[in-house]
Amino acid sequence: MKRAFEWNEHVDVLSSDESSSSNPEVEVDNGPVDKQSMDMTIDQPACQEPSEDVVIRRAEMYQEFMKQIPIPVLRGSLIPFDTWMGLARSIKQLYEQPLHYLTNVLVKQWDQLRVGTEDEIRSLDTIIHPIKAEAIIWLMEEVHRQTTSPHHIAKLWLSDPMHYAFVDSIIPTNMKDALQVL
Repeated sequence: MKRAFEWNEHVDVLSSDESSSSNPEVEVDNGPVDKQSMDMTIDQPACQEPSEDVVIRRAEMYQEFMKQIPIPVLRGSLIPFDTWMGLARSIKQLYEQPLHYLTNVLVKQWDQLRVGTEDEIRSLDTIIHPIKAEAIIWLMEEVHRQTTSPHHIAKLWLSDPMHYAFVDSIIPTNMKDALQVL
């Protein structure tokens, strides 16, 4: 592992504490302060939001990418699961492919619907058979991949700055290049 700087080099210690400057043995070097550089730091936003056109273009590319991923036809494993999100995570790992943004949002909502019910702490695979639950996920995934408008996705992404949390990064090795631009 490379270090950012050598340990034997001089390091200036900056302190905003007034009491530290009263100690005569401690030298504080704040260096020259340029008012223009301070103004630029304060005036410029820390993170620039992408324009609506950029988000629409990303959503179009995302939707086109998702349409190209085939839904698995052979599903022979019983996947134990406690929650819908847990099932979705297992499906992603087992089939090594991402789930659509809207599918991820939907399974989160389904889990939230269980909060406050008498079966909330009960494992979901004891309520819904694992084969049926997996089939439900894949049916919703097919609907989302094949019929969702990229403009609708862009609208959702623009309204939710944390949408990246629901966009999967699990990408099949043969399709990694396709998302380099996203």
